[in-house]
Amino acid sequence: MIKAIGLVLIVVGAGLAFWGYQLSDSVGSQLTEAITGSEPEEVMIRYIAGAASFVAGLYLFLKK
Repeated sequence: MIKAIGLVLIVVGAGLAFWGYQLSDSVGSQLTEAITGSEPEEVMIRYIAGAASFVAGLYLFLKK
């Protein structure tokens, strides 16, 4: 059961990171980055949540 939860978290984490990547290519995001010099908050939230979910899922999946 724990391995299944880990696998789900890995998939969700990869999905969130990909979603953040897709958002970073949007016109609004590029405009915000051009003006402020940094990624918009929505993109960073998805990157961080995706990475945290992926790492937690990897830990649960590989845990004995």
